[in-house]
Amino acid sequence: MSQVGYVRVSSVDQNTARQLDGIACDDVFTDKVSGATTERPALQEMLRFVRKGDTVHVHSIDRLARSLEDLLSLVKGLIAKGVGVQFHKEQLHFTGEANPMQELMLSLLGSVAQFERSMIKERQREGIAKAKEAGVYKGRVKSVDDAAIRSSIASGVSYRDTAKALGVSLSTVQRAMKSA
Repeated sequence: MSQVGYVRVSSVDQNTARQLDGIACDDVFTDKVSGATTERPALQEMLRFVRKGDTVHVHSIDRLARSLEDLLSLVKGLIAKGVGVQFHKEQLHFTGEANPMQELMLSLLGSVAQFERSMIKERQREGIAKAKEAGVYKGRVKSVDDAAIRSSIASGVSYRDTAKALGVSLSTVQRAMKSA
């Protein structure tokens, strides 16, 4: 019976220390990526690691998932394995025992996390649109000049090998060739 911690922050430069501060965990799995999807390396590793009788400790619901569907799926999947889930900020503990009030709170707070994520995305889109109108937003600076890509392709190198050699994605090479 292990005490397992799961910690998530959205970017590499954010600090994870406060999330499970003061909680004794045998193992801690940490992701430094967006919670928009469940395809996170440490989350997937933690899901494979936990066994019946373990308890997963998470600072808050939005650290585990940003969509209600993902949240419910993760919690139900863990409970089905006999793994308890403890959300410390919300003071919710799921063990598989029927508790309608906790299930309601999980759904409600999961919906709030999902709403918050959609609001963040909407504000980001609005900010980019305003910046474009003002001529301030130009997008990301290209890491490789289109001419270098075209030159590589013209010399007979494949799109895929060009992308690999220049350290860009295949779609970047395709876009550069399309704009030629």
